[in-house]
This record gives sequence, structure tokens and C-alpha cells, in this order.
Amino acid sequence: PLPADEAVRLSRAANDAAAAAVTRHPTRFRALSTLPMSAPGHAAEELARAAARGHVGTMVYGRSGDRLLDDPAYDDLFAAAAELGQPVFIHPQIPSDALRDASYRGFDQLTDLGLATFGWGWHLDAATAALRLILRGTFDRHPALQIVLGHWGEMLLFWLDRADSLSRIAGLQRSVSDYVRTNFHITVSGMLNPALLQHALSVTTVDRLIFSTDYPFQHPTGEQISRFLDNFETEEDRRKFSSANAAALFGIEV
Repeated sequence: PLPADEAVRLSRAANDAAAAAVTRHPTRFRALSTLPMSAPGHAAEELARAAARGHVGTMVYGRSGDRLLDDPAYDDLFAAAAELGQPVFIHPQIPSDALRDASYRGFDQLTDLGLATFGWGWHLDAATAALRLILRGTFDRHPALQIVLGHWGEMLLFWLDRADSLSRIAGLQRSVSDYVRTNFHITVSGMLNPALLQHALSVTTVDRLIFSTDYPFQHPTGEQISRFLDNFETEEDRRKFSSANAAALFGIEV
């Protein structure tokens, strides 16, 4: 929501600060860039500049002001991300005021906020942004583009049976679930639930799943993590989930 010129300036400053932190601690950190999404004409340029400084991907919201992420104004950004091998992480965002008024109010202030954020709204917002990218034909135009979703796919993985029906209506080349299998990586955000893992493996492959916590909100103990890893059938699958998939996606040498 920042004014365009301010967004450009602050994005550059944030990305430079992050690059400096990585330089100081190269064995601990990698950075995802922040982009001036309120200045779409500058987003691809800043993505390329940040990538040249060592950023391994970028993180965006599902909209900037009233402009949704699938707006044609961002197509150059997705083209650049695909060409540069920069994965795009769609982070949950609080719904718009209009949507909050329509669907997320009527309780006390704190419950209203929780419903619109971590309890439901954040995740539905991110899933809708991802689904709209698919329906816009983004991956038909940019088949190498890779998207990352947290929280086990922000609900999207659990509604593919219905979402697949949109493919024909939207004139897509493939089914929605096929795009999810080939253009999306899924992180778990500290939600170490074996039932969620089993469902995810029923709609995508272990190569697409990435371990993550959601510090400071969800930060499982080492013992909880070890127990969860026991749900994988092979040591190779555990290795992929624990680190190898992330290393491959973000180009990190381990």
C-alpha cells in the first residue's frame, strides 16, 4: 500500500540490508527480496537487482492496495522470476476492509481480528491469490515459474477436486491440480500434523514439500520434529523434506 516512489526506495533499502546480513552470516542465512508491488513497472527490475545481490527468491502478498497479484501489470515480474529462477513465496495477508466488513466482523474486536488473520482469513486470501494466478494462465505463459505456499498450501491442496472443474471454464492447458504438482512448493509452517502430510502426498509429491517452522508462532521442539520425520517411509524422503528440496529450489549449496 505504500506510494510507488516510497515503495521503490524502501524495497531497495530492505534488500540491501538483507544482502548485508547474508554476507555477514553466509552459513546461516539466505534472503528473499521484497518488491515495490505498488509500482509494478519497477518490480521486475528490483527482483533482478536483488537476485544479482544473492537473494534466492522473493516474497509477495496476494494484492497491493486494490491490485491483485494476477493483474496483467505483474506479468513482467513473473516472466523475470521464471527466467531468473527466483521462486515467488505468496505470504498470507489480512483481507481487505471491504471483505472484512462482509465476512469477518460481528464478534468482539479480538475475535474479528483472529478470524480475519491466523484463524482463517490470511490463509484463504493466499490460496485465492494462488488459484487466481493459475486461472489467469500465468503458468501457461511462464511454465518455469515456481510458487511457494506456506501452511500446507494455504487450504488449496484440500479443495483441488472442486478447483479442477475451473480448468475447462478458464481455458487452461492443464488441470489446476497439475499446475499445483509442477509449479508449487509447499511448506508446513510448523504444523506437524501427520494427517496433513498424508493428504499432501496424495495430491503432490514429496519433492514438493519443504520443512519450515513459523517462528515465533509455531516453533516445534526437536523431539516433535523428529517424531514427525518418522512419518516418512525412507531416509531419502526425510532428507528431501528436511533440507534437500529447499536447497534445490533456492539454489543453496549444502
